Amino acid sequence: MALTLHSSASFINPKDTKNSAKTSDQEFSISLSFPKSLKPTVCRLRAKNSIHNVQISQHDKPPLFAMNSEVFSTREERLHEVGAVEGHKSGSRVPVFIMLPLDTVSISGSLNRAKALNASLMALKSAGVEGVMVDAWWGLVEKDGPLKYNWQGYTELVEMVQRHGLKLQVVMSFHQCGGNVGDSCNIPLPPWVLEEISKNPDLVYTDRSGRRNPEYISLGCDSLPVLRGRTPIQVYSDYMMSFREQFKDYLGGVIVEIQVGMGPCGELRYPSYPETNGTWRFPGIGEFQCYDKYMKASLQASAVAIGKNEWGQNGPHDAGNYHQFPEDTGFFKREGTWNTEYGQFFLQWYSAKLLEHGDQILAAAAAIFQATGAKLSGKVAGIHWHYKTRSHAAELTAGYYNTLFRDGYIPIAHMLGKHGTVLNFTCMEMRDGEQPASANCSPEGLVRQVKMAAKAAKTELAGENALERYDEGAFQQVLATSRSDLGNGLSAFTYLRMNKRLFDGENWRNLVNFVKSMEGGRKVGLSEFDSSGSDLYVGFIKEKNVKAEEAALV
Repeated sequence: MALTLHSSASFINPKDTKNSAKTSDQEFSISLSFPKSLKPTVCRLRAKNSIHNVQISQHDKPPLFAMNSEVFSTREERLHEVGAVEGHKSGSRVPVFIMLPLDTVSISGSLNRAKALNASLMALKSAGVEGVMVDAWWGLVEKDGPLKYNWQGYTELVEMVQRHGLKLQVVMSFHQCGGNVGDSCNIPLPPWVLEEISKNPDLVYTDRSGRRNPEYISLGCDSLPVLRGRTPIQVYSDYMMSFREQFKDYLGGVIVEIQVGMGPCGELRYPSYPETNGTWRFPGIGEFQCYDKYMKASLQASAVAIGKNEWGQNGPHDAGNYHQFPEDTGFFKREGTWNTEYGQFFLQWYSAKLLEHGDQILAAAAAIFQATGAKLSGKVAGIHWHYKTRSHAAELTAGYYNTLFRDGYIPIAHMLGKHGTVLNFTCMEMRDGEQPASANCSPEGLVRQVKMAAKAAKTELAGENALERYDEGAFQQVLATSRSDLGNGLSAFTYLRMNKRLFDGENWRNLVNFVKSMEGGRKVGLSEFDSSGSDLYVGFIKEKNVKAEEAALV
């Protein structure tokens, strides 16, 4: 028997929402065939759908972690190029989640392309995935005003996910969507927040030349009542409490994980490499983001506290610009300022502010979601370019104080572990040999280092792919890094991202094989809407001049 569901051809292509009126007559077909014998007979039940896509038209005290490098002794520092190759545990299970489209919920607050999404979830369940991940956008949920929350679309999604027997990871997305790698739609911060930013531009991160970045509220004002009487930390906390109350019946059951956004792209970092308007391009070193008045006041206070007033006047003058390489700058070159007493002071302050920011948000999240049964996680960026250099410049500008002589990921792992938070790391799919030699990349070395840091801190580790990949080689690389006999394998993996290409024949076969391998070879389950079957195969079909895709269990 086969079940074929038709929907809009642009069902997971955010860019197509701009032309929804023109494409509404197109159909997307998923045919699920369930064999009864080696020569199955296929009969089809078709449900035709015509849906309309919604168009997305005080003085600063010294930081908590500041100048406290003795906590992380030199015994934990090592040359990052050296790392053990982990073994595999063939019987271990690593559940796989799939990220949903960025515009799963529309600007109006309703669920986008609901019937097509329903068919997609059926296919994913049949493929054996554990669940899906969705961004709960601050800019959508609280857009109508302070403390005015609209969870309608997310409620519809949670109920749909539950019907299919899947699990859900929800990201508390306090950042803007748009202007970074993979951003295919635009969801700004809430309008009332943007209004406050227009009155006080120092609310957002600022680089040396004065360029403002509206992706995320500057951590420099975390504890100041700058958002209509509330501090940013209070605003994030109120948002999470509203989510908890709205979904209390699903937390720990359907909703198994809350990923807490702590910066641009939801990652714990500074927006040091923004792609908007060509500001940055790979593999530039990026720039420090410490020039809003709140960050400058904090830097000055830290310098005064150690009797070095002149160090607090500004950030490094010789750190170059977004597009440069380390050796082109006085700060990041091999024997540069980064390794002087001043450089160490600045980098310690800069990275400690980021750790303090994460610590405050996660402390709030842990208190809010305790006893709900849902895990907490925090995302750390996989900044692998210039990793083979002494200074690790691109990591430093992002706030990760990781150099040839200092492990910057152990403090991060300790901070996350303190709150029982899973460290979610990216670039698990990348190989060193795939990167340009001039960029001194080592994603494999970086992943090994982070795995060892998580183990040292006794912090649970999960992973993601950094870029959209569908090839078998990328899946095999994730599989190779997901397990370990050393006790630092992955607890889960989230695949970026569900879209039209994922359901192409070869891509889908690769995903299904990958999921089965990550599951330790166990037999996959089926949605309650399905009857029987095994592995899922997808290929394109054309019928009555309509472009369609067929997913058939064979």
